[in-house]
Amino acid sequence: MSDKVNFSTAERESGLGRIKERLDKVRALIQEPEFLEGKGLSNEVNIRIFCYEPENEMVVRHFVNQLETDQSLDCHLIVCNLYKTFLSICDDMDITDAIPDMEEADGSAYLLEQLNSAIGNREFIDKIQYEPHEPGDVLMLTGVGEVFPFMRIHTLLEALQPYFSNVPILVMYPGEFDGRHVKLFNRLTPNDYYRAFNVID
Repeated sequence: MSDKVNFSTAERESGLGRIKERLDKVRALIQEPEFLEGKGLSNEVNIRIFCYEPENEMVVRHFVNQLETDQSLDCHLIVCNLYKTFLSICDDMDITDAIPDMEEADGSAYLLEQLNSAIGNREFIDKIQYEPHEPGDVLMLTGVGEVFPFMRIHTLLEALQPYFSNVPILVMYPGEFDGRHVKLFNRLTPNDYYRAFNVID
């Protein structure tokens, strides 16, 4: 299997070619010993954020699907789609079927308030955490845009840190991260987050 996503010369000069080039670098990065071991980082948790334009969402999803089935990877990739995690939490709480009726009866703002009070970082951590952590594990978080506004990635990462101190985390992020603030979809209000490193310019 090729290590690279194939694309034409015309695509290379376009935005599609650019995102595919960057995704090729992600594939290489997650197999590097320095990444897997967190070498050269000043923070105690190996957290990286891969930013991409929201319009490239389907390209990124296809890339992640390919990675999940790639037996040649020199790492153990664990992909966690946060939106699917959220739906699973709702199923566990037996509230999934009631959500549409609640929204219709009480409005979206009330529904969001109720869900945010019932489902927090603790519930996400319980779903994401696994044991034992093994050398070579990589936790990739996807679905960041899908799960908004039910979960905010900057608060989840803060909460996850104590549980994944020995596992690199890579967030696939449809938006901007300037090293100090994350800005979902390149347009929502930025949120402070200092602990991660931006990868693949």
